[in-house]
Amino acid sequence: MEMTIKRVAGILCFIIGILTAFFFVQAYMEGKFDSAATLREYIAGFGMLGPFILGALQAFQVVIPILPGFIGCAAGAILFGCMGGFWCNYIGICAGSVLAFLIARRYGIGLIRLLFSSERYERWAIWAGRSRSFSLILFLMILLPLCPDDYFCYLSGITGMSARKFTAIILLGKPWCILAYSVAFSHFLGA
Repeated sequence: MEMTIKRVAGILCFIIGILTAFFFVQAYMEGKFDSAATLREYIAGFGMLGPFILGALQAFQVVIPILPGFIGCAAGAILFGCMGGFWCNYIGICAGSVLAFLIARRYGIGLIRLLFSSERYERWAIWAGRSRSFSLILFLMILLPLCPDDYFCYLSGITGMSARKFTAIILLGKPWCILAYSVAFSHFLGA
């Protein structure tokens, strides 16, 4: 009985994931993510569901890196204000980061080589495998804006790092650059 419930839940999550991916890829192909303005229009079109759509989009853009995360941060700040945008983006990006880690843990190096260049993988994977300070470096990379966070989420999934430790690093390191983006975009874009 318990195995059946887990299997059904897994199948439902897979179906929802595929539908979400199709939904976002279609919007991407239609140019909805070309700029903060087009993304803002797209999210605003969902009305009260907008914060959930933004959070899901931010999670999706970590798992399938189709747009820079700061574009979503700009749209969130414009649509929902500094703190509303911050929470939508923080929750979505953290969820996507943990999901990318778990996907890499499940599917391994082959998937990472499909998503990212071999040169990038070779350079960072060898270092991460040997480094005793990978956790600290990961925290600093997550903390700083404009670092290749998506890649490091996947890379972390093939190291010996526990999911608990990775999640703690994401939850503690990620809010600061997202908050900085939210404040900056709110201030400069008049949100």
